[in-house]
Amino acid sequence: MMQQYLRKYSQYSFSIYYGSIIFVLLTIYLSTCNTILGTQRSKLIVAFQAPCNISHPLNAQRLISAFETAINKVNTDPSYLHYYKLEYVYDDCSCDAKKSLQAFINQVQKENISALFGPVCSEAAEVTGLLASQWNIPMFGFAGQTTKLSNSFFYDTYINLVSPVYLIGEVLHKTLQYFGWKYVGLFGSSYDAFTWGETEELWTSIENQLKFNITITAKVRYNTKNQSLHEEKLNYISSVARIIVLICNPLDARSILLQAKELGMTKGPYVFFVLQQFEVSSNKYFIIMFKTFLDCIIWQEQLCRNPDLQSPNCFIYCIFFQLNSYAAYLHDAVLLYASTVKEMSEDKKDFLDGRALINTLKGYNRTPLYGITGPVHIDELGERKMDYSVYDLQESGNSTNFIPVLNFDTYRRTLRYFCIALIVMIILLTITILGTIGVTIFMKIYKGNFQKQISDVGWRINYEDIIFLNDNKVNYHTELRHENLVVFYGICPEVPNICIVMHYCKKGSLKDVLLHSAIELDWIFKISFAYDIVNGMFFIHNSPLKSHGNLKPTNCLVDSRMQIKLCDFGLWELKYRRKSRIITEEEMNYADLYWTAPELLRMEEYPFHGTQKGDVYSFAIIMRELIYNHEDGPFQDQNRSAEEIIKIIKDPKSSVPLRPSLSVDKCNRKITELLKACWDESPEKRPTFSEIKTALRDASPDGHFSILDNMVNKLEKYANHLEEVVEARTTLLLVEKKKTETLLSAMLPSFIGEQLVAGRSVEPESFESVSIFFSDIVGFTKLCSFSSPLQVVTLLNDLYSLFDNIIQIYDVYKVETIGDAYMVTSGLPIPNGAKHVEEIATMSLHFLSAIISFKIRHLPNEKLRVRIGIHTGPVVAGVVGITRPRYCLFGDTVNTASRMESTSLPLQIHVSNTTANALQRIGGYNLQERGTIRIKVCLL
Repeated sequence: MMQQYLRKYSQYSFSIYYGSIIFVLLTIYLSTCNTILGTQRSKLIVAFQAPCNISHPLNAQRLISAFETAINKVNTDPSYLHYYKLEYVYDDCSCDAKKSLQAFINQVQKENISALFGPVCSEAAEVTGLLASQWNIPMFGFAGQTTKLSNSFFYDTYINLVSPVYLIGEVLHKTLQYFGWKYVGLFGSSYDAFTWGETEELWTSIENQLKFNITITAKVRYNTKNQSLHEEKLNYISSVARIIVLICNPLDARSILLQAKELGMTKGPYVFFVLQQFEVSSNKYFIIMFKTFLDCIIWQEQLCRNPDLQSPNCFIYCIFFQLNSYAAYLHDAVLLYASTVKEMSEDKKDFLDGRALINTLKGYNRTPLYGITGPVHIDELGERKMDYSVYDLQESGNSTNFIPVLNFDTYRRTLRYFCIALIVMIILLTITILGTIGVTIFMKIYKGNFQKQISDVGWRINYEDIIFLNDNKVNYHTELRHENLVVFYGICPEVPNICIVMHYCKKGSLKDVLLHSAIELDWIFKISFAYDIVNGMFFIHNSPLKSHGNLKPTNCLVDSRMQIKLCDFGLWELKYRRKSRIITEEEMNYADLYWTAPELLRMEEYPFHGTQKGDVYSFAIIMRELIYNHEDGPFQDQNRSAEEIIKIIKDPKSSVPLRPSLSVDKCNRKITELLKACWDESPEKRPTFSEIKTALRDASPDGHFSILDNMVNKLEKYANHLEEVVEARTTLLLVEKKKTETLLSAMLPSFIGEQLVAGRSVEPESFESVSIFFSDIVGFTKLCSFSSPLQVVTLLNDLYSLFDNIIQIYDVYKVETIGDAYMVTSGLPIPNGAKHVEEIATMSLHFLSAIISFKIRHLPNEKLRVRIGIHTGPVVAGVVGITRPRYCLFGDTVNTASRMESTSLPLQIHVSNTTANALQRIGGYNLQERGTIRIKVCLL
């Protein structure tokens, strides 16, 4: 099952996939041969439990490689099991105690396992361990220790290869005593489910160990999800403690130490102890940051890189998963089990007896197993004994190193000074000094031999190789100034640093700008670049240089003002030590010859400075690149290689000269005609740069302006357009705001909505006299019984829409609708004196007249009847809740109004005595007394 799960990850790489198949087939073949040629061995099946979820730090993907490596080692090495072959079954327990227990039962009953490795989670291990003890099956832990599992009375078939947590507290206690420190502060994280609860175990262990002779001045815990509190917590603990013990995982320790460094706690009397016992770090050591530290290094073991832990399956998935350091303990647990089985077999003992097997591997008299985690000693109590070391973080030059200081012998319970550190430092210092002396002697001998070789042949110089550089040329380059030429500062003639110094253009070359610009350059930018090139070439052609000779996009540099600066012209003798270019087939880079004129390509040897007509041809090719801007060069539309293109251009017998394509869609007709004239096959027909400048002005009248002027004009246009956009967006914002305010006012009173929008709290308000209206549909339950839910919703929507239109006429406020109940009040939230009774009464009559003519869509022959109740009295109103706040009324008046409605008759308005008296004072309403009616009231 586990191999099937892991095999899907091989799809990420075909080479890994096929290599894995070949490797597995070879393994199967060799195993088959071994079975045929050797003695048939009995199967010994063991079980392995770990979560399959890759998000769990102890998932099977990070453990299975070490497990399989150990099994392969046992099966192939005759020193372990000669008559037995070890096989395993795997189950995903998902860190669930029930699943783990069920998996263990199935493994025992169906697979007849002889030992269990796991589970890795504490709760599952505690439950499964009890059943393993009952069934007398050995169980090997490798991922942590808990108080319950350490009880050998209940877990007498359980053994753990991880050293108990309490030893770390003992080492810390003895270290503090060694340095004479009596006051410490504890700083750590809260419970972390992925560390076997070791945080809590470690807290308890340290507190128990330090309660004698050591005073704990502070116990500070932080929330791992809120690291912003680290600074506040550190400030507090620094005021009450100078020796600080960090009880956390290495990642949190690094964060805390860096925060302490920012707070200046690395310089002074502070000492930080970092206890390294969790799964991402070494289980052998804990590190003391002593006196001062410059940086924090967190060690993480990547066991997949360790050849000792690589299995055939690791070739498939180790690229995707980082193995956990507990994998080493699992590896050694398998070897410990196999060696114990062999020992009991040789002594004619029953190794299937779990208690006998566990008792056999206990005790120091037994020969220890030397595994990846070191010598495996299990004492009489079933605890793994490992030595601990204390390290000091110290600066060495530009690096930071961990120097061993103390060593704790777990067997003898003694702490001794690590004098080996001093020996190592002396040896390293000696090696460094001897190495420096050796390198110095070697350099002197090498330099002497090299100078002797130079003196032997240094006089042999061919006269034709000597080039006499005219100082006037260098001086002229220094004085050559134009806004479109790179400034030449001078030459550095010192060997071996001979170089030409020119002005730096931070934008790079024109090629870089065209290919790597974040936005597409518009025509104004491109035509401005063309003008810069033309102006620079016009200046060169009218100077003593006469021509450029190597004009191409990489020699057109762009400065910070987006202005073209031409470079790589003149001083050819200094650069190449000759005056002409000779290109052989071996040295030829055909793509660099795209910008060279055809007549120059046809020469066997042509001058570096080229010709003026050749420069015009080069400009035409560059201009074409400006227009099309393609990364493959000017001939990107040709389905030919660079070599084929250059050979066709070079061939004078071609019927039609090969040139880059042009389209009027990219540029206007005048530019197209100009480029065709510039790259004409006949050099005499090509225009001069003076003529090119005039043609560009005719084709693009605004192009002769600089990019800076064009940018200013564009910014003005953009600013004007931006004002229009802002105005339009503001109008839309006001419209949306109006919609929001309208919607809010429909849900809450307007002045309350304004207070909520302003962020102010709404205080409850008491009203002395208001009138409250309740209505209810008679027979609504029966009506719903023969109506669909959609029909019921449609009915209520039609009815309440009718009521909502009516209440717009009156000075009333709709409070809410609950099912078929409709609640309205008058006199709040804005008081209207005694008018509220009249408004509610008139509105109620309006409701009755409207309900008589109301039609039910799906039951047109049915008449809808409502009951109405009204009461007048004091209430308290306020906004309730934060999410979907509601404006609610409270008081006995609300309950009485509801009772008036519930005791009313269909199509009748039932009013209380208070409301009736108010209506009689107003006059104009016909009231009929019903007599005494029993209703529930609240007596205060």
